[in-house]
Amino acid sequence: MEGGGLQDLDARLQALEKRVYSERGRNSRPVKVSLDHTCAESLARINTALANTANKRERVKILHKKIEDLLKYLDPQFTAHIAVPDAMKLEFILAEEDFLCSQAALLEQVNNLQPLLDSNHIKAVPELTTKVQRLSQIHIKQNGQSEELSAEVRRLIEEYNKMMFLLSKQFTQWDETLRKLEAPKQGQPIE
Repeated sequence: MEGGGLQDLDARLQALEKRVYSERGRNSRPVKVSLDHTCAESLARINTALANTANKRERVKILHKKIEDLLKYLDPQFTAHIAVPDAMKLEFILAEEDFLCSQAALLEQVNNLQPLLDSNHIKAVPELTTKVQRLSQIHIKQNGQSEELSAEVRRLIEEYNKMMFLLSKQFTQWDETLRKLEAPKQGQPIE
């Protein structure tokens, strides 16, 4: 199977070359591709050729020597280093002393609580997410039901209050009527 795959790859490579070279024309020089040469060897030859070319040119030699300086100058921290004197940096640090101390205390707290973060309970959280999601859906459903029940209870209380108001009004009328009827029997004037 390995030999067949290699032959298949070679056939595909030749078909690709045929397509590419047919578009370039007949006068172009064909590129020899062999499976014996590896990409690494080709890259090593190219690197050697570039190094030889670079060493022949004096300006390129100087540039190669200055690459480290160029990288240092291109670094954004370099301009901050030049622009801000050490005394000013000290002032920045002293101005942020309280903040730095609070952050250090928080880091100590996190460091002390690290065993809790590494506990089996915390590690089991991904397994429990499906249960929590199910419970949150039940909670949302029950919350909706409780709102419906609250609305129903409010409606019933309003009905009760109306009924009590009507009953008290009716009792007041009956009491007034009863007083009017009892007043002539007792000999009192009707008001």
